[in-house]
Amino acid sequence: MTSPAPVPAVTDPVVFDPELPWQRARSVALRPEPFGALVYHFGTRKLSFLKSKTLVRVVETLADHPTATAALLACEVPESQRASYVKALGDLARSQMIETRT
Repeated sequence: MTSPAPVPAVTDPVVFDPELPWQRARSVALRPEPFGALVYHFGTRKLSFLKSKTLVRVVETLADHPTATAALLACEVPESQRASYVKALGDLARSQMIETRT
């Protein structure tokens, strides 16, 4: 009799809180492009595209601000667009492109 296949571990999904301090993940590189930037994670080998130069600026300056919200304000993201930027940052957090700072 064979034993059952191991069940993969379930990990908690990353919850993005814009009121926490964030930074670009240490194993991530940004390459500027005319449309925004390519984002590459050397650990997971994931490649993402940032299709907004403003979003690139936000990601690049996250570590300079006490919270992601503060980075959005400093990069002059209009209030009417902040929800879409928070969603984009949440997607980047879930794909491990950005991480919380301690």
